[in-house]
Amino acid sequence: MQIRELAVPDSYVFDLVPHGDSRGRFTEWYRADALAEALGFAMPLAQANHSTSARGALRGVHFAQVPPGQAKYVYCPVGSILDVVVDIRVGSPTFGVHDAVVLDSEQPRAMYLAEGLGHAFIALEDQSSVTYLLSSPYAPAREFGIHPLDPALDLPWPADVEFELSAKDSDAPTLEEARQQGLLPTMEQCSARYAELRAG
Repeated sequence: MQIRELAVPDSYVFDLVPHGDSRGRFTEWYRADALAEALGFAMPLAQANHSTSARGALRGVHFAQVPPGQAKYVYCPVGSILDVVVDIRVGSPTFGVHDAVVLDSEQPRAMYLAEGLGHAFIALEDQSSVTYLLSSPYAPAREFGIHPLDPALDLPWPADVEFELSAKDSDAPTLEEARQQGLLPTMEQCSARYAELRAG
């Protein structure tokens, strides 16, 4: 397993090593020790989600209030997605910066994004499955979104795909509107949360 930090600080991609023979393939898609070594603390595990999406399904940009926020570890066992992380932490030196990684079943990899970062993905194939681990449980009152087609974000969505968004994501504010409404986490809040996790 190889680990590298993305352009958005506190997010990482994990290049996984599949093992196969005539029977099929085996992949260790999550290793708590490897993740803890990269982060400097163990990721709390509170919930595991699984979604299946048609080509063009666009989900996000989603985030949760900090504290406690919601870190995610994302893996695509079937199909292919473009997974995107956005720095929405007000006061961060990289505020508004994004990075993207293709997660698919051919070259398996996973993405981790810390509390306070925005997350979105688009399915590049029909029946693309996404499995992800969450550091805190779903809590509707604490969870918000930013419109994934906000021109100011300029996210790298493919031009040859027809997007399908939920009503909630279609009605989400732009990044600037979310900032003006006081919805976004601050870098100070997130740094305090990361320090709390490192302290155990």
